[in-house]
Amino acid sequence: MPHCPTAGHLLRRLQELDPDLPIRLAVNPSWPFAHYLGTDVIVRDGIAFIADDGQEDYLPPTVREALAWA
Repeated sequence: MPHCPTAGHLLRRLQELDPDLPIRLAVNPSWPFAHYLGTDVIVRDGIAFIADDGQEDYLPPTVREALAWA
């Protein structure tokens, strides 16, 4: 995935998935957590922003390893 993906790139990646698959945002501040994705998309200054909608739990170890955050 490019460093700064476009909406088209993200759409192509998501179209490969089961449409009923839940999506979480993986965040790695100091502790890797899974966050719920918000439903609002705000476009400002030529960039689309999707807010998180709260924290779910720690990322599973297999996800941290796949992202090289272990």
